[in-house]
Amino acid sequence: MLAAERRDHLLGLLAREGKIVAKEVAADLGLSEDSVRRDLRDLAAEGLCQRVYGGALPVSPAVVDYGARQAVAPDGKRKVASAAVGLVPPGGSVILDGGTTALAVARALPKDLACTVITHSPTIVAALLDHPRAELFLLGGRIFKHSAVACGAAAVEAAQNVSADLCLLGVTGVHPEAGLTTGDAEEAAMKRALSARAADTYVLASSEKLGTASQFRVLPWGKVSGLITDAGRGDAVAGELVGLGVEVLFAG
Repeated sequence: MLAAERRDHLLGLLAREGKIVAKEVAADLGLSEDSVRRDLRDLAAEGLCQRVYGGALPVSPAVVDYGARQAVAPDGKRKVASAAVGLVPPGGSVILDGGTTALAVARALPKDLACTVITHSPTIVAALLDHPRAELFLLGGRIFKHSAVACGAAAVEAAQNVSADLCLLGVTGVHPEAGLTTGDAEEAAMKRALSARAADTYVLASSEKLGTASQFRVLPWGKVSGLITDAGRGDAVAGELVGLGVEVLFAG
């Protein structure tokens, strides 16, 4: 099989099955596993898959920069945000992650809701400046421009000195096996630090993120309270998560 044919076969398999197992592909095609892994490295270098142990998974479309992400699935993000604000207790405190879905949550907070919002995102704070009953607490540090959030050692240290009832966490990849992932190591560490300071953590995930993975793991499923998604109840990945015991809140 020519290299171009192998490439098309692998991309087709990824689209149909949602994953590639290198050992199985090698056996099916009569190739060595090294040959398949080389093909996967090439595809990953082009941003067409995310390599994982033993094979590859679909790459998340949410790894593009902050400005470009605002145009990705805006309706889905609004549905997720609408469901998420219902979890914020009146008079309570919420740690709100950065990102475009979290920004939709900030914009959806009812004006009459008294709450404390803790965030490492300047854009979240700016969106809530005219919210009359929201107390705002901004965690500082080095600004990671890709996601418009503070991260690094100073931001993690600041996060360790707060606590909240709820954390609403954004990720770029949501996968039953790979867990919750994102594209930057420091951002992943910051998300872990934020989640650790809340009584409950719910993941914000519009449907295009389901079944995909990014390079750095944020948390395993056992460390979060649940997932909020606009995916339909018949979605295969959402069904797998329910089967694993994950609480899935279907929005919209």
